[in-house]
Amino acid sequence: MPSPTRSLKLTGASNFRDLGGYTGLGGQQLRWRRLFRSDHLAGLTEEDTQRLTALGLTRAFDLRGVSERAAVPYELPGVAQHALPIEPTVVQGMKDLLDAGHQVTANDTVRLMQQTYRAFVHDNAHRFTELFGHLLESDAPLVIHCTAGKDRTGFAAALILLALGVPRPVVMRDYLLTNELFRMPPLPPGRTPPEVMQVLWRVQEDFLEAALQAVEADYGGVDRYFKESLRLGERERQRLAQLYLEPPVLP
Repeated sequence: MPSPTRSLKLTGASNFRDLGGYTGLGGQQLRWRRLFRSDHLAGLTEEDTQRLTALGLTRAFDLRGVSERAAVPYELPGVAQHALPIEPTVVQGMKDLLDAGHQVTANDTVRLMQQTYRAFVHDNAHRFTELFGHLLESDAPLVIHCTAGKDRTGFAAALILLALGVPRPVVMRDYLLTNELFRMPPLPPGRTPPEVMQVLWRVQEDFLEAALQAVEADYGGVDRYFKESLRLGERERQRLAQLYLEPPVLP
């Protein structure tokens, strides 16, 4: 029996995809059609909405900042929205450089992105703790999203996969899928060079690595980070596995 498709190829959200099918703890696969990640959902068509309803989607976790969420709201029938705001910092960092008379380069932008990912580990740990609290409540199908579904959502998805025992190289491959799927919106001409926009609207391995290296440096590894910072101990991770991994195949 063929596996479900990972990318749902919706008309109004290009980066909507399933985290199912990866091999986690004990060689058990993540269940399909339970954990989704996406860019924002305000552009969904009626057909898109019907497809999500058919999947039984009931929970959406919105990682956009307060102003982002207010500017581009959405409603999905039967889906409870949970705001877990993580404010964007890269654009403000670029504005500060420009206001100081500095011509922002692609390398500057990479450094800002790495700083943002390192900040996820500490400054936004409470949001990821909240997210895992919701995940532990039930296995009702859910989607996690931000604006482009690549940075805040990318780090959240990486944490979920790692907590379920998915190997780090596989986690990285899932993270980088955004570069194949996400459709960059048309942007008006401005003072930002195209090569800088390419960094902003894509993902790079060294972005996620910056966060994971911060975890290693400050906690000695993801297991201690989960336990000490995200309140995700052995009991909670076993509960996650029961909810989101396929049951083991009996001999």
